[in-house]
Amino acid sequence: MILPGPKTAMVLAAGLGTRMRPLTDTIPKALVPVAGKPLIDHVLDRLRDAGVERAVVNVHHFADQMEAHLANRRDLEVLISDERAELLDSGGGIRHAADKLGRDPVYIANIDSLWTEGATPALEALKGAWDPAAMDILLLLVKRGQGIGFEGPQGFFRDDAGRLTHSTAPEPPTPFANIGFAILKPEVLDDQPAGAFSIIPVWHRLQRQGRLHGVPMDAFWMHVGDPAARDAAEARIAGTGGAP
Repeated sequence: MILPGPKTAMVLAAGLGTRMRPLTDTIPKALVPVAGKPLIDHVLDRLRDAGVERAVVNVHHFADQMEAHLANRRDLEVLISDERAELLDSGGGIRHAADKLGRDPVYIANIDSLWTEGATPALEALKGAWDPAAMDILLLLVKRGQGIGFEGPQGFFRDDAGRLTHSTAPEPPTPFANIGFAILKPEVLDDQPAGAFSIIPVWHRLQRQGRLHGVPMDAFWMHVGDPAARDAAEARIAGTGGAP
């Protein structure tokens, strides 16, 4: 069953992909293939299947290649948020695209997160947990040990109501990581100035207000951050007998 949810998504695809070199010496990270399909198409396919009709994609590194590739999508409307002049980071990129995103809640999606589904499709779990009366951002989480690429101590604690506490301390270990997919109310960035800024201080503000929530996925997550991780993801997908 496909639950109702956001019809618009912001796909963060403008990064330089420095950890993915040498694969990104001639193409943007979003066009790096995994299991025969560019990362950006894995993400857009997931969003389309969840009911998204419009995707706003920011571009910077090899932006012309990205625009040419995205022009071939016919199954959903793709709008370009141009960051050729300056990379704007996670928060700044979303804020820069405000006129294209509208005012309704939107998905936020990184292009380097893949997963093989569990019993409940991950984006259906995200939609099912979304409560705009109680939250302003809902992050899709993965349990530690249930993926490839949960590196370092940074992650989240989650209380019984789903409220999150972000932590970068090595002890105690955080049980959950953010996989880079979320539902967000665009107005949470209205008070931010134009230009580059991270979304993390916004998380912390909402955390203090009890408005930052998270929901765990039962999927197996793969963070495709470098060539070795790309190879590990391809091996995992081949081992499951299907594509993510």
